Formats: sequence, C-alpha cells, structure tokens
Amino acid sequence: MPTAPLTLGIEEEYQIIDPNTRELTSYVQQMMNHGRIVLGNQVKQEFMQSQIEVGSHICRNVHEARQEIIRLRRTICEVAEQNGAVIAAASTHPFSRWKDQRLSEGERYDDLENEMKDAARRLLIFGMHVHLGFGQTPEAFELMIDIMNQLRYFLPHVLALSTSSPFWVGRETGLKSYRSLVFENMPRSGIPPHFSGYPEYDRYVSVMGKVGSLGRGLRTPKEPNSPVNPGDPTKIWWDARPHPDLGTLEIRICDMCTLVDEAVAVAGLIQALVAKLIKLRNQNQSWRIYRGIYIDENKWRAVRYGIDGKLIDFGIEDEVPMRFLANELLEIVDDVLDELGSRQEVHYIKTILDNGTSADRQLKTYYRAKAKGADDHEAFCAVVDQLVEETARGWNGSTNGGNGNGQT
Repeated sequence: MPTAPLTLGIEEEYQIIDPNTRELTSYVQQMMNHGRIVLGNQVKQEFMQSQIEVGSHICRNVHEARQEIIRLRRTICEVAEQNGAVIAAASTHPFSRWKDQRLSEGERYDDLENEMKDAARRLLIFGMHVHLGFGQTPEAFELMIDIMNQLRYFLPHVLALSTSSPFWVGRETGLKSYRSLVFENMPRSGIPPHFSGYPEYDRYVSVMGKVGSLGRGLRTPKEPNSPVNPGDPTKIWWDARPHPDLGTLEIRICDMCTLVDEAVAVAGLIQALVAKLIKLRNQNQSWRIYRGIYIDENKWRAVRYGIDGKLIDFGIEDEVPMRFLANELLEIVDDVLDELGSRQEVHYIKTILDNGTSADRQLKTYYRAKAKGADDHEAFCAVVDQLVEETARGWNGSTNGGNGNGQT
C-alpha cells in the first residue's frame, strides 16, 4: 500500500438553518468567528453564506475518522446553537431557493461567480469528500492515476449508497441525488476520463491552465518562491480527482451522508475499494477499465433510483439490482477489511440497504406528513426537522439503531 495504512481524510459540507423558519440562513461569518477559535483551519466557509465546511485531520483508520466526524459535528452544532442556528447534513435543502442566497466574499468566490455565472450561483448543494493518502513521490502519483482509472467503475455504486438530495427548491424531483445533476452544470465535472498515466494527467492540467480554464496561477505552498503554475487544479471538479498538493486521491461523488454511521460506512467502503485495487495491482491484476459512456449510464441510474434501482454489470451485459451489487462489493473487499480494521463499520452498508439512504427517509417523512394532512411547506419542514435531528445522532448520546459505534 502507498501508506501504512491507507490514510483517510473526510470533508463535510453542512447546511446552516434558521430553526424557526427552517430556511437556510446566511450566517456563516458569525459561525466562522466562533468556529475558528475551537477548530482552527478545520473549518471554512463555502461559496454560499448558508454553507459551512469542516475537514478532518489525517486519520489512520475509520475508527479515527468516526471520532473526527463526531467531534466536528458536535462542535459545529454547538457553535450554530450559540448563534441561534441549527445544522443539517444533506445534499440539498428541501425548499430554500438558490436565488435567495447570499454569496461569500473572497477572490476565489468572485472569480468563480464571474466565470461560471448561474452555473455557479445554482450550487446550493452539499457533499462529502473522502481523501485517500498516497504520498507525493512520482511512484505514488502514478499509482494514484492507475487506481483512479479502475475506481471509476465503482463510483455510481458509492453514490447510490449515499443519496440525500430528493428535493430541490420546493419540489419532489423524482430523483435520489438531485445534487449530482446540479453539479454537472459545471465544466470539468462528472466521471473522470481515463488517463494512460500521471504524465498525461499532468499534461492535461498544464494545457487547461495555459488556456485559462483553471483560473489564476498558484504557487505551491511548500515553495512560495517557485514559478507560478499555470492554473489551479482544484478547479477540476471530477467525481474523483488527484490532489497532488496533498498527495491524496479525492473522491467527490458522494452526497452528504446525514447519519454519522452512514458517513463512516461509505468512507470506509471507499477506502476498502482502493485498498483492494492496490492489492490486486501488487498481484499483477487489475479491475477492467470501462469507457466513461458506460459508467455515465450507471451514474444516471444511481442518481435516479439510488439503492432501489438496477445498475448494469457490464461484464455480463445485464441489469442487476443495486442491493445485490452492494452486497457483492462487500464480498469484493472482504479480504482487506481486517487489514484496515474496518469490518464492522463497512458492514453498516447492510443497514443502509435495509433502512434506506437519507433520500429514502426524507421521502418517507414527506409523504407521511402529507398523508396526515400537512401541506407541502409543512411536510418540507418535517423533513428539515428530521435532518437536523439525524445530523446530531452519534454525538449527543443517541444512535440510529445500527452498530452502536456512533456514541462517544
């Protein structure tokens, strides 16, 4: 493996909500002032002032990742409460409108709005990003690209397990991950292309930078006097991307997981898939590489149906229920789970398959409220209340009835 063990980092983007109206509220600056005191550079604002992001420390395993998520959620929820707000973890808000949001100030955000216009202004979405540590040697970068090429096949499966965005600006969309469609309005997004190796990827970044697609040039943090690079590679927004400055492969396809147990399980599964692919590589084996047009079809099915749908097994050229494929994934990674120490956490995937994703639970709450006579707005408010309550599970003394590891 590139590191021992394959290190984890998790970023989560939260909704800042007014507890009275249940609307998103542009209160990030007040929260940042308090949050930085206790979290330092682990907390940062996002493009919208109703968003706040936290990032874990580097974690050696999923147990450390769980404790980090618990600590970060607890702290952000406490800071929000001190400022008269509450926090929710989901990839879209049920009814708040992107046109009503205040944008954050800063050069990067100004550049983003000026370049992308409404494609950026519509980004009232929230996600979870999982970083896997590879290191920063030439060999590590080459390995990173090889693993990304193979991991592309599994990205729709991961998305299906994390879906949490069935609503958009007061509408039930009929989709389980509307966030995915909103984000794909951006350039350089979606399933990443296949690269022959790190030099081809590096060449792509260089060309895009030189022609101005990646914004203003940056100097590397470790070499402040170095020549300006021809652009910012973090303006490549693929569902998985190399992060050379950190030495990580960043998986960005996930919706925001509402429950701590869900976040840990999905992050653990991603780590296990990467570890499995590295193990196969060390045995001179690899997962078959599929063209993006095939993977895109599976991504659409994950967006539309989540775990209730069927994805395509291109090896047999047939549809297979996502629930079956998820259990098959657990079998594929079984021989690395004990090495990673993540068996119990990753097997929470079975609970997700039994109980549904956040998107499934949100829809049940919405239709349950409607069946009891609630109008649309009242039903949406019931969904917000559920999201706020579930976001706090795992650190406030309650659990979701899963493996019990959500308690501090």
